[in-house]
Amino acid sequence: MTGIQFLTDDKGHRVAVQIDLKKHGAIWEDFWDGLISESRRKEKSVPYEQYRTSRLKRSQSRG
Repeated sequence: MTGIQFLTDDKGHRVAVQIDLKKHGAIWEDFWDGLISESRRKEKSVPYEQYRTSRLKRSQSRG
């Protein structure tokens, strides 16, 4: 596949990848979003109403 290069260690094991973002930028963004989502999986969520109330208060204080 063009635009993708694997970097290997002394034993030939793949340890990193270089991605041409001009060719594969959209795919990278999807991959990155998945990583962020996975890293936040164990975080406590905020109920929608609580989020909405705090969001409205912030927008009113700016106006």
